[in-house]
Amino acid sequence: MARALSVTERPRRSPSFCDRLPRGRLRLSASECTARFVSDTVIEARNLPRHIAIIMDGNGRWAEQRGLPRTEGHRRGSDAVRRVVRAARRLGVEALTLFAFSEQNWARPRLEVQLLMSLLREFLVSERGEILDNGIRLRAIGDLARLPPEVRGVLDPLANDSATNGAMTLTLALSYGGREEIADAARDLARAVAAGQLDPEAITPELLQSRIASVAVGEPDLLVRTGGELRISNFLLWGAAYSELHFTPKLWPDFDADDLYRAVGAYQSRERRFGLTGAQVKMLRASPSDTSENDSTIAPRAAQGLAQGAR
Repeated sequence: MARALSVTERPRRSPSFCDRLPRGRLRLSASECTARFVSDTVIEARNLPRHIAIIMDGNGRWAEQRGLPRTEGHRRGSDAVRRVVRAARRLGVEALTLFAFSEQNWARPRLEVQLLMSLLREFLVSERGEILDNGIRLRAIGDLARLPPEVRGVLDPLANDSATNGAMTLTLALSYGGREEIADAARDLARAVAAGQLDPEAITPELLQSRIASVAVGEPDLLVRTGGELRISNFLLWGAAYSELHFTPKLWPDFDADDLYRAVGAYQSRERRFGLTGAQVKMLRASPSDTSENDSTIAPRAAQGLAQGAR
């Protein structure tokens, strides 16, 4: 067995490392192969999470630990966003949702909020070309009416111009709250009932979900939180019902492609059961269309997940 390498070492990469990956594994650039070799993470191309969501936490603490103003942590956090978006695109992830600014973040000090809005605008301006050139579709969810005009002035045109792109969907959760999103969907249905357009008995989880913007790209398969906290903080409360959770102590400004690979590798090591037993999941994986009548009422969610290549 090869000697384990420290991430601080500068390993000599075997020229055949990528070439030796089994059929069905991702082919990577030389620099990515080195990073993958150091972290001892190999990702199966056939079993990628289709939708990854990330709570980007730790900017302020990163700065405080270095005796820097919190604003510098947010600036470095913007760099991490660029790294992760590029890494997700290279992996072939279909949807990436980033918790960029919560509904509750408006209560932060005014100058910090202003800086966050400025950094958001700067990101949208600087990454516009890369987003469009790489076939990325940009979406935003949340109470967007609260965003300042200078942000909407670059966000809306980029969302419109990238609307037909299909390589990956990047969703920014801005002025977003999971409870608020569900309440908005409930109000939408309540208005339809009050107008006589909808029978209350016709309201199902599926109907409510159709009004929830964050799952328009599908429920997240993998939800990652950086910064060492072990909670989901009002993020994607509906869609994350069956997400695999991955928590890392790495503060967001230090999070990089290799950390994303580790999260995906951890995801691929798990068996996703969606409330079923392990035996039922194995049966569905072997023959998704051949379930017994008794299983038919509990299998659809698992069958859908397995059809997408999820464990």
